[in-house]
Amino acid sequence: MTLYEELCSFESLYEAFLRARKGKRKQEEIAAFERNLEPELFSLQESLLNQSYQPGGYYSFYRTEAKRRLISAAPFRDRVVHHALVGVMEPIYERRFIFDSYANRKGKGTHRALDRCTYFLRRNAYSFQLDVRQFFPSIDHQILKTMLARVIPDEKVLWLAGKIIDTGVGVLDEEYDMHWFPGDDLLSANRPRGLPIGNLTSQFWANVYLNALDQFVKRQLKCHCYERYVDDGLLFADDKARLHDWKDAIIQFLEGLRLTIHEEAAPVRPALEGLPFLGFIVYPDHRRLKPARGYAFRREFHYKLEACAAGELEREKVTLSVQGWVAHVAHGDTWGLRKAVLAGSAW
Repeated sequence: MTLYEELCSFESLYEAFLRARKGKRKQEEIAAFERNLEPELFSLQESLLNQSYQPGGYYSFYRTEAKRRLISAAPFRDRVVHHALVGVMEPIYERRFIFDSYANRKGKGTHRALDRCTYFLRRNAYSFQLDVRQFFPSIDHQILKTMLARVIPDEKVLWLAGKIIDTGVGVLDEEYDMHWFPGDDLLSANRPRGLPIGNLTSQFWANVYLNALDQFVKRQLKCHCYERYVDDGLLFADDKARLHDWKDAIIQFLEGLRLTIHEEAAPVRPALEGLPFLGFIVYPDHRRLKPARGYAFRREFHYKLEACAAGELEREKVTLSVQGWVAHVAHGDTWGLRKAVLAGSAW
């Protein structure tokens, strides 16, 4: 069985449906798909096998939890395909990803990334933080397709990946500020670029795209203390000058991926000063929640309390929201903050 035949099997599509549905069964679009599940999956399978499959349009909206982002939601039918595609590609790439890449991977995640950051801060005098500028809007389609073609051995899987990548054309144009790279001409402004934030495939391909950077840092720069979470990378060393040299080398390397970093926000700093990372300020011996994150949850919590009191929001949803927030911020020194935010409430 080829990789594409595995992807298109009814069993694979059914498993993809279960993963895409998880935690969202009450949504009408998903409920409608499930009510007609077998015909829907057979129809999807047929369109994939004869390569007549066409992705639908996106529903886009802004989310402003940490920073303002344009989220693009694909139709549920397409989300099933995304899960099936990632399901066959992920095992191939897991063998190629470095250990210290923590986003959107099984057994990794934000809390393990924070713990690793603490580990590195305790063993190094300095750190350098690189934040890729406008990462998802900047991802170059041709570069990404070339990367996939080097690793994925099935032309039909590459065809399907290409169809989904192409849906990103224009979705994030308003979020992208044109940057001219060496050798660019006027046509470079029209290069297809951008992956919709919200797609499972986009999250996975973000790791594929920046795996090139991970390999460069580990193999060429020989940086042993390095980790990355999506577009946020951290390098650690005892030699301040070495980190400055690595910073210059990374900026030059990223030009080949048509990416830039926020240079003004990427200082080489002493470990004792702490490091802003994943909503916390991480120090070698403790961890604080960023004040903006605390204020944001406080506002959201009071809004939900009012909605709950007015009968507009179920108490269960408020409880789940509070439990999730408490479980997350408990990974920092936040006992006083949690007590202050929840004081006087039933939670």
